[in-house]
Amino acid sequence: MKQVFIRRGNITVENVPAPMIEDGHILVEVSYSLISSGTEISAIESSGKSLIKRALEQPDRVMKLIDYLQRHGIQKTVSKVMGQMINAAPIGYSCSGIVIQVGRGVTDIQPGDRVACAGTGIANHAEIVLVPKNLAVKVPEGCTLKDAASVALGAIAMQGLRRSDPRLGEIVAVIGLGLLGQLTIQLLKASGCRVVGWDLDFRRVTLAREAGADYAFNPSEVDIKNEILHLTDNYGVDASIITAASDSDAIVQRAMEIT
Repeated sequence: MKQVFIRRGNITVENVPAPMIEDGHILVEVSYSLISSGTEISAIESSGKSLIKRALEQPDRVMKLIDYLQRHGIQKTVSKVMGQMINAAPIGYSCSGIVIQVGRGVTDIQPGDRVACAGTGIANHAEIVLVPKNLAVKVPEGCTLKDAASVALGAIAMQGLRRSDPRLGEIVAVIGLGLLGQLTIQLLKASGCRVVGWDLDFRRVTLAREAGADYAFNPSEVDIKNEILHLTDNYGVDASIITAASDSDAIVQRAMEIT
């Protein structure tokens, strides 16, 4: 079967053996696989960086490597690092398709069922995927497989709301108006909240207004902190949900200032 991989900063499509069924899992013939542009561009850029640069950016992984070195010695450690650098990494984490086989212990899903699947390294960009039963769900009638392929993004947006615990009538800021931000806005509006969003992309700001945001701004045009204080009678928002990525801590700092 064909599967998409990242190898040293490049995207490749390779022929690999199809996965075999396992207990508690299902085999799914993929119909649609969602491209998460922000996540995948980040993964491509990271895989193309030198080992030293990656180490500087991820000191926690360096500590794990040191621990591995102490337990297994230098030869095994070097072999492990070189293997990770050479090996291609699968990408994709949200897809939909038709079940072709179920493993022992799976009773609520049958071959022929339409399912949506989630999970990094599981719901890959591939022709066939092996998915644990707890990371797959039947697609309801009226929902197309194309729409169902975005299941992971919907779940992430919903989890953001649950963690922030917004209440009816509260004002919530959404920082970053990409796909996750747009979904978050719609869920907040369905929950009876007022929403303030911002992004550096003018198109996303316009889309957020169309999606129901009460206020949406581009921070290059306005002072976000002053706007928030003005809209909330100097109280600040009740919660902030960050749906943006950045190499700087400025986004988190701003969220603290307005909340």
